[in-house]
Amino acid sequence: MKKNERLLSLDVLRGLDLFMLVGLQPVLRAALLTINNETLNSTLLAQLDHAPWEGFRAWDLVMPLFLFMSGVTMPFSLPKYLKQNSAAMLWKRVLKRFFILFALGILVQGNILSLNPDTVYLYSNTLQAIAVGYLLTVPLVLYLKPRTQVMAIVALLAIYTVPMVLWGDGTPQGNFACEVDKFILGRFRDQSYVAADGSVVFASWYDYTWVWSSLTFCCTVAMGSLAGTLIKSGEDNRKRTAIRLLAVGAALVAVGLLWDIWQPMVKRVWNGSMTIYSGGLCYLLLALFYWWIDVKGHRKGWEWLLYYGCNAITAYLIGEIINFRSVASSLLRGTEQYIGSDWYAVLLTAANSLILFFILRVLYKQKLFLKV
Repeated sequence: MKKNERLLSLDVLRGLDLFMLVGLQPVLRAALLTINNETLNSTLLAQLDHAPWEGFRAWDLVMPLFLFMSGVTMPFSLPKYLKQNSAAMLWKRVLKRFFILFALGILVQGNILSLNPDTVYLYSNTLQAIAVGYLLTVPLVLYLKPRTQVMAIVALLAIYTVPMVLWGDGTPQGNFACEVDKFILGRFRDQSYVAADGSVVFASWYDYTWVWSSLTFCCTVAMGSLAGTLIKSGEDNRKRTAIRLLAVGAALVAVGLLWDIWQPMVKRVWNGSMTIYSGGLCYLLLALFYWWIDVKGHRKGWEWLLYYGCNAITAYLIGEIINFRSVASSLLRGTEQYIGSDWYAVLLTAANSLILFFILRVLYKQKLFLKV
C-alpha cells in the first residue's frame, strides 16, 4: 500500500456504524419483535436498544462510534487545510461546519417539517453532538501536542464529573446534567411543552442530556482525533500502529470498567465511565479494521459499506427524515394476505432500508458526496 493512500478502514468502519443505524437495526428489531421469543428478547433484542439507565449495551456504542470517527479524520484534514489557507479562513470553515451540522440536527430531531413551532427543540440530536464535539476539539488538535490533548481530555472529564457527584441526586430526572438542560433549554428541551398557566412541563420519561454532556461529547471526538494522530504518525510502520491502537483501546476499556465500579455507566447522560469505556471499544474496533484492511491488505468486498461510510451524513439524514415504506407498500401490498400484518410490517421496514441502500449506491457510483 502506498504511503498517504486513503485509509479504507476508516470509511469501512464508519460505514458499518451507519449501516447498523439506518440499515440493519430497524429490520432486525422489527423481526425480533414479531417473533417475540423470550430468549431472543432478553439477549439479542435487548442489545438493539439503549440501556434504560445504568449499564452498557451494544446499541450504546453506535453514537459514540459516530462521534469518535468524526474525530479520527481531524488530524488529517485540519493541518492540510491550514497549510493552504489562513487561520481565519480555517475558523470560518469550522464555524460554518458547526452551524450546518447543528441546523441539520434541528431538522432531524426538532420537528421543523411538522411546521409546528411548539414542537421545535434546539439540542437533541447526534449531529448536534458531533457539531459541538467537533467545535470544542478543533483547538485541541490545532494548538496542543498529543500529550497535552490527553491532559485536556482528563480535565474535561473532571470538570464534567465533579458537579455530577456533588450536586443532584443521580436519578434520571434529578442529576446535575438534566438540571442544566432544563435550565438552559427550557421549553426547547426535547419533549417539553408550555402548559396553559405558562409553566414549562418536561416529559418525565425523557432523560437524555446534551448541554453539560457536551464536555464529554468533546472527549469522545478528541479520543478519535488522538487515534487519527497515532495513525498519521505511524504510516511507516502500520503493524506497530495497529498494536498501539489495540493497547490504548484495552487500557481505556479497563479504566472504564474500574470507573464503572464507582460511577456506573449511563449513556443517556454520557458520563465519564461510559465515555472512557466506549472510547476504548472504538479504539479496539478501529485497530481491528485498520489491521485487517490497511495492514493485511484485505481490501476487497468492502464497497457496499463504503456506500454508507463515504456518505455518512447523507445516509443519516435520509434514514432519519424520509420514510420509503409508502413506496414499498404500493408495490408489495398484495403480500400482506399471505404473510400476515406483522411480517408485512417487517417486510416494509426491510424494503425501506433496501431503498436507502440503493440510493446510497447510486450516489457512490456517481461520486456524489455530501460534504459539510
